[in-house]
Amino acid sequence: MKPLQNNILIATGIFSPDIGGPASYAQTLAMRLAESEKVTMVTYSSVWSSSADLKLPFRVVRIWAKWPKGIKHGIYFVKMLLEARNCGVIFALNAVSAGIPARFVARVFKRKFIVKIVGDSAWERAIGKGRTSLLLNDFQKVKRSGRARIMHALQFSVCKGAHMIIVPSEYLRNIVEGWGISKEKIKVVYNGSDFKPSLLSKEESKKKLGITGNVLFTWGRLVPWKGFRMLIKIMPKLAEINPFFKLVIVGSGPDKSILEAMIKNLRLERKVILAGRKNLEEVAEYLATADMAVLNSGYEGFSHQLLEAMIAGVPLITTNAGGNREIIHQGQNGIMVKYNDEFNLIEVIRAIWNNQELQDHFIAEGKKTASHFNVEKMFNETSALLKTQL
Repeated sequence: MKPLQNNILIATGIFSPDIGGPASYAQTLAMRLAESEKVTMVTYSSVWSSSADLKLPFRVVRIWAKWPKGIKHGIYFVKMLLEARNCGVIFALNAVSAGIPARFVARVFKRKFIVKIVGDSAWERAIGKGRTSLLLNDFQKVKRSGRARIMHALQFSVCKGAHMIIVPSEYLRNIVEGWGISKEKIKVVYNGSDFKPSLLSKEESKKKLGITGNVLFTWGRLVPWKGFRMLIKIMPKLAEINPFFKLVIVGSGPDKSILEAMIKNLRLERKVILAGRKNLEEVAEYLATADMAVLNSGYEGFSHQLLEAMIAGVPLITTNAGGNREIIHQGQNGIMVKYNDEFNLIEVIRAIWNNQELQDHFIAEGKKTASHFNVEKMFNETSALLKTQL
């Protein structure tokens, strides 16, 4: 191992044991950076502390996410001030909850500031609060007002003040450039995945998890644009294709009560499983049960879930939204349909279910694709960019 050289302070809004792409990315990147740099992670956290932090090769400073708004943000800012004194670069993994305090701290200590943009915070907040029904592309075209205008102004200010902006797809490069940010500051680094598939067989994993039937698997935050509502809606029609289909949804989020009500109203308690939040090892076990993975998302900047399904060897159906088109090659390693396209979702699931040769082809090509989006490449490219600022 190389001797520790310069300090990198990473500011993130989510970290293990919380799940999701940003949490996985933060841990993977920090682990690799810590091989040659001294790294400190500041994060909001659903747990007060974690014994797992003691085994990590970098420091984790946790701010309890259940503190009231304002208080937790103030504590986060103070912690950032204390940690930034000896760092060379501050790297924020989102534009708002981490990016705003990181930018101000970087200005105080005159440190180089880099931010990663994985989406439009103004849109995510607006759609999550029910203030818009527009998807991201259309949202960019309308005049923002109210809180969406304020949120956009904040993320624009963070991007304008950054020395460099890292995005995980060409799609998001175009989005950020459309905000009026100089193209020269925006660097594309595709995310990699170090996801480890389960060693259990399909039958072993089903027995362990208590799942029967043929599994259609989907996962992510329970938010409107992930399209879980449509997947539940079409389950009665999918049962006509195969009466043994089970829809398994892994994740947590604000849409949980809505999904629970849909399941009850449609009398699908025996057909749809809301499994709740799971860590990556548990996700791997659920993926091992799957006959197909279905990601009916209206927006993806860059989807870790696509790579996880490919690595696990599960045939994949997703949408043509956002960065998905930079991963999926239509009819080669998966199939893309339009978001919430009820008819084509049903027909594609039917076609794949009835064609074992096609399933095997998607599995083989998916594994090849996933190998190109590897952690080593992501780390090398991100590390090189960070070190240009040290």
